[in-house]
Amino acid sequence: MLDLMETQEHLFTRINKCAHFTASAWVVNQGRDKVLMAYHNLYDSWAWLGGHADGNKNLLEVAIKEVQEESGLKNVKAVTNEIFSIEVLTVDGHEKKGLYEPSHLHLNVTYLLEADENEPLINKPDENSEVAWFKLDDAVAASNEEWFRKRIYPKLNAKLKQYLDGSLAK
Repeated sequence: MLDLMETQEHLFTRINKCAHFTASAWVVNQGRDKVLMAYHNLYDSWAWLGGHADGNKNLLEVAIKEVQEESGLKNVKAVTNEIFSIEVLTVDGHEKKGLYEPSHLHLNVTYLLEADENEPLINKPDENSEVAWFKLDDAVAASNEEWFRKRIYPKLNAKLKQYLDGSLAK
């Protein structure tokens, strides 16, 4: 990501068709034993919440805004302002709103956020068909995307456990 920042332009917008920044959130409840997932229409899978930077270089703000937009939650806060995880994710070419989006990379920054699991959830029909809380291991199993199920979501759960037991800086 640092190399790309030195050599590429427009990484915080979708103008760069090869790679651009996105922000995701591992949203936990106050008990830190559940995570919020959305059933994403495009990927036909339960997945974390997040989206494109679209010009905003404050990726924590992007993550919070995306969670609010995709879930209807109003009270979303950062557990920590530090980056929780980083990923370079491949996105296969696909159609979105009638236009072809070529294969590209998401330079993804993930934040650990918290929300009240009793607050009403509202799906965003143009992006997801359902939003729900899952026990940590059930969230991993709910994903249809093998790479996320094997590599990304278990990593986030492991980091959450490290954070909770104090072995990951708070």
